[in-house]
Amino acid sequence: MSAEDDFGLWERELRQTPEPGEGGTGGGGMITAAAVVTSGCMLLITLGQAPLGTAGLILCSLILVLWRFGF
Repeated sequence: MSAEDDFGLWERELRQTPEPGEGGTGGGGMITAAAVVTSGCMLLITLGQAPLGTAGLILCSLILVLWRFGF
Protein backbone atom coordinates (compact mmCIF):
# COMPACT_ATOMS: atom_id res chain seq x y z
CA MET A 1 0.00 0.00 0.00
CA SER A 2 1.48 3.35 -0.99
CA ALA A 3 0.99 6.81 0.43
CA GLU A 4 -1.56 7.60 -2.29
CA ASP A 5 -3.60 4.56 -1.25
CA ASP A 6 -3.51 5.73 2.37
CA PHE A 7 -4.68 9.20 1.38
CA GLY A 8 -7.63 7.73 -0.54
CA LEU A 9 -8.52 5.57 2.45
CA TRP A 10 -8.49 8.59 4.77
CA GLU A 11 -10.69 10.54 2.37
CA ARG A 12 -13.24 7.72 2.27
CA GLU A 13 -13.26 7.53 6.09
CA LEU A 14 -13.97 11.26 6.36
CA ARG A 15 -16.93 11.14 3.95
CA GLN A 16 -20.33 10.92 5.62
CA THR A 17 -21.91 8.56 3.08
CA PRO A 18 -20.15 5.55 1.56
CA GLU A 19 -19.78 5.31 -2.19
CA PRO A 20 -22.01 2.80 -4.00
CA GLY A 21 -20.53 -0.65 -3.61
CA GLU A 22 -18.63 0.26 -0.45
CA GLY A 23 -19.67 -1.25 2.84
CA GLY A 24 -19.91 0.61 6.08
CA THR A 25 -22.48 2.25 8.26
CA GLY A 26 -20.70 5.52 8.96
CA GLY A 27 -19.85 4.55 12.54
CA GLY A 28 -23.12 5.76 14.05
CA GLY A 29 -23.81 2.40 15.67
CA MET A 30 -20.36 2.27 17.24
CA ILE A 31 -20.78 5.75 18.72
CA THR A 32 -24.25 4.91 20.06
CA ALA A 33 -23.02 1.68 21.66
CA ALA A 34 -20.06 3.48 23.22
CA ALA A 35 -22.35 6.18 24.65
CA VAL A 36 -24.71 3.61 26.17
CA VAL A 37 -21.90 1.56 27.73
CA THR A 38 -20.16 4.69 29.02
CA SER A 39 -23.40 5.91 30.59
CA GLY A 40 -23.88 2.56 32.29
CA CYS A 41 -20.36 2.60 33.67
CA MET A 42 -20.79 6.16 34.92
CA LEU A 43 -24.01 5.09 36.65
CA LEU A 44 -22.15 2.23 38.35
CA ILE A 45 -19.49 4.65 39.58
CA THR A 46 -22.18 7.02 40.86
CA LEU A 47 -23.94 4.18 42.70
CA GLY A 48 -20.77 3.32 44.59
CA GLN A 49 -19.40 0.52 42.41
CA ALA A 50 -16.30 2.46 41.36
CA PRO A 51 -14.03 -0.56 40.69
CA LEU A 52 -16.66 -2.25 38.48
CA GLY A 53 -17.47 0.98 36.63
CA THR A 54 -13.79 1.76 36.08
CA ALA A 55 -13.12 -1.75 34.79
CA GLY A 56 -16.06 -1.40 32.41
CA LEU A 57 -14.77 1.92 31.08
CA ILE A 58 -11.29 0.50 30.53
CA LEU A 59 -12.65 -2.61 28.80
CA CYS A 60 -14.96 -0.52 26.62
CA SER A 61 -12.08 1.75 25.62
CA LEU A 62 -9.89 -1.20 24.65
CA ILE A 63 -12.66 -2.77 22.58
CA LEU A 64 -13.36 0.50 20.75
CA VAL A 65 -9.66 1.08 20.00
CA LEU A 66 -9.20 -2.45 18.69
CA TRP A 67 -12.46 -2.21 16.71
CA ARG A 68 -11.35 1.08 15.16
CA PHE A 69 -7.97 -0.34 14.11
CA GLY A 70 -9.65 -3.42 12.63
CA PHE A 71 -8.50 -6.16 14.98
